[in-house]
Amino acid sequence: MTLSREQFGLIAIVTGLAIALGGVLIWAGLFRWFGHLPGDIRIDNDKVQVYFPLASMLLISLVLSLVLRLVRRFFS
Repeated sequence: MTLSREQFGLIAIVTGLAIALGGVLIWAGLFRWFGHLPGDIRIDNDKVQVYFPLASMLLISLVLSLVLRLVRRFFS
């Protein structure tokens, strides 16, 4: 699949706007809950701290899969 200049430009603009919007939302503190989901495993000992963000990574995977599926559907 070959993208035209217009398609590539649109993808670049939308990606940049999405990154900027995500940055504003993180800066505003709307993602404080992220990393503290019920499926995230945290082990705190006196000498060792271990953190496995299982639920958070599953959520990221799901969102990215949906976004990429939508991009593929609209641009192919």
